[in-house]
Amino acid sequence: MCAFVAFKAGISYRKKIAEAEFGSAEAEAKEIIKRATKDGENKKREILLEAKEENHKQRQELEKEIKERRSEITRQERRLTQKEEALDKKSAAIEQKDENLNKKDRELDKLRGEIEGIRTKQLELLEKLSGLSVEEAKDYLLKSIENEVRHEAAIMVKEIETQAREEADKKAKNIIAGAIQKCAADHVAETTVSVVNLPSDEMKGRIIGREGRNIRTLETLTGIDLIIDDTPEAVILSGFDPVRREIARLSLEKLIVDGRIHPARIEEMYEKAKKEVEATIKQEGENATFETGVNGLHPEIVRLLGKLKYRTSYGQNVLKHSIEVSHLSGLIAGELGADITIAKRAGLLHDLGKAADHEMEGSHVMIGADLAKKYKEGKDVIHAIQAHHGDVEATTLVACIVQAADAISAARPGARRENIENYIKRLEKLEEIANSFEGVEKSFAIQAGREIRIMVEPENVKDESIALVARDIVKKIENELEYPGQIKVNVIRETRAIDYAK
Repeated sequence: MCAFVAFKAGISYRKKIAEAEFGSAEAEAKEIIKRATKDGENKKREILLEAKEENHKQRQELEKEIKERRSEITRQERRLTQKEEALDKKSAAIEQKDENLNKKDRELDKLRGEIEGIRTKQLELLEKLSGLSVEEAKDYLLKSIENEVRHEAAIMVKEIETQAREEADKKAKNIIAGAIQKCAADHVAETTVSVVNLPSDEMKGRIIGREGRNIRTLETLTGIDLIIDDTPEAVILSGFDPVRREIARLSLEKLIVDGRIHPARIEEMYEKAKKEVEATIKQEGENATFETGVNGLHPEIVRLLGKLKYRTSYGQNVLKHSIEVSHLSGLIAGELGADITIAKRAGLLHDLGKAADHEMEGSHVMIGADLAKKYKEGKDVIHAIQAHHGDVEATTLVACIVQAADAISAARPGARRENIENYIKRLEKLEEIANSFEGVEKSFAIQAGREIRIMVEPENVKDESIALVARDIVKKIENELEYPGQIKVNVIRETRAIDYAK
């Protein structure tokens, strides 16, 4: 019982304490709510104030922007107004100009009418005075002008031709000089030396002799220079006179075979070699006249022909060339109905001057003509000699025949020696030019470069285009390649169909 009372008293006490605490908490909560309410109202007032200030600021900026835009619009309107005024002024000025132009056109039309009337009156007056109609007068003036223009054109053509001849002559001389400059060294080396082979190099000392007396004797007698250098087992004879060079060669060979080399023996062998060469010259001249059938020549001319055996031109033996020209001249003369005997005679003698051109001054053409006159040859033969290189104009059929025969003989493949490297380069360049064209499959240079055969692709080059391809290749060859005579361009288009029967 006592415990229950105590428990109940405890509960009452705790209840009071709890109620006291609850009341305190409630009061505190009310105080917090009151403060929060007050703070919220203050914050609300601050936010409203800030919003009002921001709104005011934006309104001011907007008003300022509107004001600026209005000012800009006002300026644009003022500028447009000024432009409209300027355009109005220009339009007025243009209208004024148009009016002035129309006025001037009317005045010009009036003047044209007056001028036409005056012109008609003048024409009528001129017709009365001249007795010619307008058409007749026009024809007369045109004929007068035509004659005058033709006369001036003829004078101009003559001046152009004269100028062209002068320039062509000058250019031709420059080209020839350039060609001589490029080719002279090789050509001279080939045609002005002879080589004598020795059994051993010991023979060189014997040829030179004690203190050089043997070689001096040889050079004095023959007029030929002996070149004894490092070339093994060989002596070179150098000189422009081919007959003297041949005598020196024979003399030296005889001395080498004999083995006794001294001044007295050298003189003896020289005389023997000289007689042998003279006999050979005479024999070769007679053989040439016999082979060509040309008779009645002066003995001196026969001897000069024999001397041509030892003369070469671009590696071509001049005597053989003369015999060939004689035969060709006879054949051509026979076909044309000319005098065959005179044609063959002129062909054989056309290069006669080359036998003496190292002894006499002048070109071989002039020397040959003088020799022919000296030994009483006919006028046709002399003229053919003079004209065979175009020094004088060919006026006879025989002269033209000899010209053609000379060119044919010189241009024949293999007739004249050519440097093997230049020859190969020319063939390669010829094929290279042909292969550079579109549609060309392959090409072959044949007949020593006198013809090129070109195979074209049939699907790329049509039949009607072959002639154009050939012409284009010819033009390029003429522009880029140097060659003797002419080159035949043969373009071939071939289509093949192949099948097999099984």
